[in-house]
Amino acid sequence: MDTESANRQRWSPGLGAYLALIVAILFFSGLFLNVQDAKWLGAFDFTTLGGKFGTIKDTARATFVGEGGTGAKAGFLFALSLVPTVMLALGLLEIFTHYGAIRAAHKLLTPLLKPLLGIPGRCGLALITDLQSTDAGAALTKELHDEQQISKKDVVIMAAWQYSGAGLINNYFAIGSALFVSLSVPVLVPLLLMFVLKFVGAAVVRMVLTTFYKQEFQHEK
Repeated sequence: MDTESANRQRWSPGLGAYLALIVAILFFSGLFLNVQDAKWLGAFDFTTLGGKFGTIKDTARATFVGEGGTGAKAGFLFALSLVPTVMLALGLLEIFTHYGAIRAAHKLLTPLLKPLLGIPGRCGLALITDLQSTDAGAALTKELHDEQQISKKDVVIMAAWQYSGAGLINNYFAIGSALFVSLSVPVLVPLLLMFVLKFVGAAVVRMVLTTFYKQEFQHEK
């Protein structure tokens, strides 16, 4: 068996891989976060498992870091609070990867992501995760790069997609919900528009990289 055939067989997903991908998408996408008449589904959601800190005294002003904190100490405590979420995401990624979710994502999403953004389908799970958690999405992207599954150019394009409207689903329904009463269009229309514009922004970055900065990536595989 030649190298190309061996690689093709290695990346050929089975039924279990597709099931793992479906579970990963449902878990990271936020679809189970607030299901009417089925709140118990939230137990299978990444944000629910990640949890949140309680508040102290005035719930509108104080958190576990207290009030009025500035400087390096406040920044360190904030960064420290991100560690459990990232660790949970990476641990779950290892489980989904073991069962073939990345292979299935590569097979299914390459025909979509390659023409639109020029990145392989295996990036899809990190992009889906970013819709709910920017930290987890960034961690998955870094792991793909560290394992040499994606190139530096892929990382830049993915970062453009993720940075624009980061944590889209979570932030839209958690923060944007205050403006829902003022909308003159259905609630899902702005969400869909922002989702589409994420692809537009990443496509623009891809165009810039393949034109003005083409020399920077000419030696990449």
